[in-house]
Amino acid sequence: MQRTPELPHTGLSAFAHVTADKSDLYRAVMGAFVAAKERFLVHLRPEDVAEHLRGGDRAIDGDEVASALRSLVGWGNLRADPDTQRVTTVEDFNRARFLYQLTAEGEAAEAALDAYDTALGRRGELQSVALADIRTLLMALAALARSDAADPAKAHQLLRDLTGVFESLAANAQAFMSSLQRTVDLTDVDLDAFLAYKDRLIGYLERFIGDLVVASGEIAILLAEVDRLGFEQLLQIVAQREVVDAAPDDPSADAALEHRLAVWGQRWAGLHQWFSGTAAHPSQASILRGRARQGITALLGLVATLNERRSGRSDRSADFRTLARWFAEADDDAKAHRLWRAAFALTPSRHLTIDAASLDARDADPVPSATPWSEAPPVVVGARLRATGSHERRGAPARIVDRSAARTALAAAVAAQSAQAEAARQRLVTSGPVRLSDLGELDGRAFRALLGLLGDALSAVTAPGQTISTTTADGALWVCLTPTRDGATACITTPEGDLHGPDHILEIQRTDDLVNRWEASA
Repeated sequence: MQRTPELPHTGLSAFAHVTADKSDLYRAVMGAFVAAKERFLVHLRPEDVAEHLRGGDRAIDGDEVASALRSLVGWGNLRADPDTQRVTTVEDFNRARFLYQLTAEGEAAEAALDAYDTALGRRGELQSVALADIRTLLMALAALARSDAADPAKAHQLLRDLTGVFESLAANAQAFMSSLQRTVDLTDVDLDAFLAYKDRLIGYLERFIGDLVVASGEIAILLAEVDRLGFEQLLQIVAQREVVDAAPDDPSADAALEHRLAVWGQRWAGLHQWFSGTAAHPSQASILRGRARQGITALLGLVATLNERRSGRSDRSADFRTLARWFAEADDDAKAHRLWRAAFALTPSRHLTIDAASLDARDADPVPSATPWSEAPPVVVGARLRATGSHERRGAPARIVDRSAARTALAAAVAAQSAQAEAARQRLVTSGPVRLSDLGELDGRAFRALLGLLGDALSAVTAPGQTISTTTADGALWVCLTPTRDGATACITTPEGDLHGPDHILEIQRTDDLVNRWEASA
């Protein structure tokens, strides 16, 4: 009987072909087996592998393939079985012929390498759609928590979909920010291509930051609401459904239930940490917003650096280092002095303005223009000219304008505007659901703030007669608008006039107050 050629191999030897000599050949051979398995082919002969490699425009011969196969068998990636199907003579039987197939270790190593290559080349993305999906799934989960008897299958599906969308959002955001940092760290880049990419990238970041600001507040409110409605009960239902198929006499069934409860609890806590934070521990969403804003600033800085590089600005330190190297390489002192004069303009100073005594001395004893400066008589330069470079007396320096009063007035105006806007918002905050017609008379600022809130709420309407719940663009206020369906008309009185329209049930609350209240009740 023929014996399979094997070499001793241990644990991680299935990855030895990655760093060995001819690693490209070994990876290509393993790729042939992976491709064959996708076509439901289990065994391959050496000539099949060689044909696959030649099909990829690779110059290779049969002996090289056979040697690679033997090495892979020794590392444990492949298994070799005697090939007796085409044996017709005793000589053929005695000749070593083998069929090769993937081992469990080799298949696992290829799967790991494929995952590594995929993760390494992944650029990631900022998924605004995922934020909308998380918000929709949390709304459905809150509605399910309000029901008296939650459907276990529906609760399981909602939590599983929510976990999948959230994991994709977090992983893609991390990959995108890493790729963004690599883009910012580039030193050699095509300027025109980068400038075109920069405009699209900054717009992309600004759009995601805006969507994240709007969505984060509402998602935090929905998370607190689900907690208040009894999320622990939903977790219990989902965990029990996941372990329902455990054998009744299995002593580990209770431990499995506790494990699933802990897993789902950690996932829910991670979702909270992403969108709900404190001053000491900011949320991951706020950290992501900060990093995205820093990315925009870094991109603009990189553009400025590239523009300076393109404009040809000199680097003074690099110039001096080059000049020092030229001095060191000078053949003799004469060439070094010539380089000194060329670099620092060490030439006769007769072009400077001189006094009358110097002019009289020059007229009395003319000096040829070709006379070296070291041999020419000295030129008398006045003290003012030597100190300031000019004979003229400098005038009084321009007075520095004190703008501290203007800055104080501007800061006071900004603070007053902020206080007025805050007072207008505080005027609109309700203690609970009220009718729009019960708001009474509003001043101009409060009325304009109310119009903005109603615009945000009505823009979220997807079907007539539905209840709208949304947050303002800055996430500071939460508004809920419900039609009364009684045909009543609301009238809001303002100094500019009266506003008439269909009456609604209105509730306006501060987002921070809602989150703190629901966290305290939970």
